[in-house]
Amino acid sequence: MSLTRKSTTSQSSRATPASRLIGSLSRGLQSAVPTMDRRTFLKRSGVGVGAGIAASQLSFVQKAVAEPNRAMLDGKGKIEVKRTVCSHCSVGCSTDATVENGVWVRQDSNFDSPINMGAYCAKGASLREHGHGEFRLRYPMKLVDGKYQKISWDQALTEITAQMKDLRTKYSPDSLFFIGSSKQSNEQAYLLRKWVSFFGTNNTDHQARICHSTTVAGVANTWGYGAMTNSYNDMMNSKAAMYIGSNAAEAHPVSMLSLLNAKENGCKVVVVDPRYTRTAAKSDQYVRIRSGTDIPFLFGVLYHIFNNGWEDKKYINDRVYGMDEIRKEVMEKWSPKNVEEACGVPEAEVYKVAETLAKNRPSTVVWCMGQTQHTIGNAMVRASCILQLALGNVGKSGGGTNIFRGHCNVQGATDVGPNPDSLPGYYGLAAGSWKHFATVWDVDYEWIKGRYAPDMMEKSGTTVSRWVDAVLEKNDMIDQQTAVKGLFFWGHAANSQTRGLDMKRAMDKLDLLVVVDPYPTAVAAMAAMPPAEGNSVNKNRNVYLLPATTQFETCGSATASNRSVQWREKVIDPLFESVPDHVIMQAFADRLGFGQELSKNFKMQSSKFAGKQWKEPLIEDILREINRSVWTIGYTGQTPERIKAHMRMAGVFDPKTLKSRGGVDPVTGYDTTGDYYCLPWPCYGTAAIKHPGSPNLYDTSKSVMEGGGNFRANFGVEKDGKTLLAEDGSYSKGSAIKTGYPEFDHVLVKKLGWWNQLTEDEQKAAEGKNWKTDLSGGIQRVVMKNGCHPFGNAKARAVVWNFPDPIPVHREALYSTNEPMMRKYPTSADKKNFWRLPTLYKTLQDKNLSDKLYEKFPIILTSGRLVEYEGGGEETRSNPWLAELQQENFVEINPKAAEARGIKNWDYVWVKSPTGAKIKVRAMVTERVDQGTAFVPFHFSGWWEGKDLRKYYPEGASPIILGESVNTATTYGYDQVTMMQETKTTMCQIEKFA
Repeated sequence: MSLTRKSTTSQSSRATPASRLIGSLSRGLQSAVPTMDRRTFLKRSGVGVGAGIAASQLSFVQKAVAEPNRAMLDGKGKIEVKRTVCSHCSVGCSTDATVENGVWVRQDSNFDSPINMGAYCAKGASLREHGHGEFRLRYPMKLVDGKYQKISWDQALTEITAQMKDLRTKYSPDSLFFIGSSKQSNEQAYLLRKWVSFFGTNNTDHQARICHSTTVAGVANTWGYGAMTNSYNDMMNSKAAMYIGSNAAEAHPVSMLSLLNAKENGCKVVVVDPRYTRTAAKSDQYVRIRSGTDIPFLFGVLYHIFNNGWEDKKYINDRVYGMDEIRKEVMEKWSPKNVEEACGVPEAEVYKVAETLAKNRPSTVVWCMGQTQHTIGNAMVRASCILQLALGNVGKSGGGTNIFRGHCNVQGATDVGPNPDSLPGYYGLAAGSWKHFATVWDVDYEWIKGRYAPDMMEKSGTTVSRWVDAVLEKNDMIDQQTAVKGLFFWGHAANSQTRGLDMKRAMDKLDLLVVVDPYPTAVAAMAAMPPAEGNSVNKNRNVYLLPATTQFETCGSATASNRSVQWREKVIDPLFESVPDHVIMQAFADRLGFGQELSKNFKMQSSKFAGKQWKEPLIEDILREINRSVWTIGYTGQTPERIKAHMRMAGVFDPKTLKSRGGVDPVTGYDTTGDYYCLPWPCYGTAAIKHPGSPNLYDTSKSVMEGGGNFRANFGVEKDGKTLLAEDGSYSKGSAIKTGYPEFDHVLVKKLGWWNQLTEDEQKAAEGKNWKTDLSGGIQRVVMKNGCHPFGNAKARAVVWNFPDPIPVHREALYSTNEPMMRKYPTSADKKNFWRLPTLYKTLQDKNLSDKLYEKFPIILTSGRLVEYEGGGEETRSNPWLAELQQENFVEINPKAAEARGIKNWDYVWVKSPTGAKIKVRAMVTERVDQGTAFVPFHFSGWWEGKDLRKYYPEGASPIILGESVNTATTYGYDQVTMMQETKTTMCQIEKFA
């Protein structure tokens, strides 16, 4: 039986010969590690001769036992069980690692965890292999004459620091760009934002920009917070669930447990996607829409809701601003005829979706990158929010918007980490925000300001999606002193980003390129391979690879998609010469001259890594600084002590509600009663007041001290003569104020007569402050004591007047294949100096129309995930247990499209792009996609337009499985609010390989 994926259409799917697959995998292993032959791998991996084992029958959890030694026989052997959290997607599954004499010998899923309840997906079941990975970057390296050479940590740090100082002096601090990581712990992500601030630039970003930045912006500007409103577990309470742009069965497999539980209890499941996915296979109704047309579809659903009077009129009156304008837009512009023309879905199907959601409440909407990664991603997200507001589903158990994040800590890194437009906690870049953090960091505000180039401290940096243009653009086209000259990839996969050809050119032009990662990543090979004909490499460029540890070799917290903040224990000591990220940051800071300022609030310890002593900030102290500073989103109550107690006491939390049934931690004596598992933010006030965390945002049926809430008053109190505050009688349970109210500051607290409820010390600290800047927590404590929410009680905004399109507008993708729709629904005007760069919209779309690209490239190219791999794929394709499951990249092509091109299942084909790029992949002939659509997974790298790049990786550190990156071929296109890249609606032509 084949070990690769099979088409859902038996007629068009042929089993790939197992010998070919095992041969491919064996060749990859032999190239990656010459000392491992085929027999050794087959013996280790459990793949029998002839590979006659179905993937579903493979044993993923190998319960290995360390060899007994004299200490074991004497009863002195050390066996420990460490609780950690999966380092892949955002579900937050926890696992127990058995460590014997420092060796991770076994892993067991945590059956006590209310999140995964003992379940695993393929990736989670093979974590041990990641922790003990053999194909990692083992020591610092430098690119010399096209080859990577081992160097010492001292040499690497000294040389890199000298070049950073030189670029900073010669140009400005903004000549460097720092790409952080959604894999880092909250503490490391927070420290990186602080580190970059002290270097003197806002040119920093991380993976969230290219996965859910449109969600964060769209959702936060609708009702206050840019996060998942409910939880995976709460979906057990849903009566209907619509997945739109989410293939959870592969991207978030364990989350399906909650859906299937709900389905057994009658939940109706709708899946809306251009592709028939594994999630669609579990649906009651599958709707195939044309890629990029979510707004016509969602407004088509709203048309039937309004037309049949299914909207929640009282909810809208009490809690929503601007729904009348939405109704007018929908009823005038999105008739069933226009909806079908735009998105390809007949009226009867749209009506059925509307009826299902309306007559089975509470209903929830789930989305992922299928909805976010578009040039109008922010508007698509807001359309989903508006649908849920119309149905009155937000703030209801079983309802809400369940927004599935991608990486294990992408939510936390977004909340407190390296963002170009805000300080930790979304405080923004205004002087008041800087002064708040200057106080927290105990440094002088003017000293921080002096680290920045003039007038740049309060200006948003550029984004990770546009670093390529920040390097390639002429200086006079960039809204900073000079183009970017130096770049750090600090835990980021370059092959996750679009426009691969341009990215290679940008890498070659840099003066300094540094990769800090447990794996060399695709960047190493791309930087080392020769440039394309006609291009050249900067003769002064220096490239360095620095081995960071995995999250299993350090400790810290990570925030799951449901906002629970879990704690990872350190499982094993760092392997090879790897060093934890926060230790590397401290080492650089010391050499750059701000080491003392960076860590003055942290206890420092001397730790041995890579054979030498390093200064290491205590991780728990970094979290305590987060607790002291991030009042906005409620990261103040999740102290190390509380969340560690929750991890130990996981079994007392209910898997459906996440609420503790009662239980005292035997280590600390902490009573978990009333808490929600790992205190999902907001967890307001100091830990002393014991706020339980917020399981479902905006839920007025619970009091604020029970985790309830209402919509945030973040947009003023009035607009166009209409109130933005909640109506009379709309308030959270137990509130002393029975109507809407603004956010709290010292003035409002005094007017209400609550000032005397603060202690004398709290009054001193709170004078002149608001609920976000009062470091004593007194304002929050007193406001919640009176049953109110610190951020006020307002209406959600169906109309977001500060966005380019206040009401979501459908605009065709720049590289749409539908010529009539591009003319009827054109894109936006070009933008100048947006996120420091010019951004093309109409100019490019008009050119594509005039060039008739839709005739030359008639197939929509979209991309997405596989269950076997994650992100850029370097770590998962380096894992033998996962590598055997999917050994080659492929393109899904419809049987009729394949037949017209003479393509048969599993032929090699070229997928060609209007950029001039082409990628060589296998053809999977399947009816999962229609004739006008093709799908390629985005987890691969290591091939470049048909050429194998393995020789360009450091020896022994290339992944087992290599393949073409779909993003070598993807095109230009960015969201007009966030600079989210367009990956779901571009175009291609597919030809048989010759």
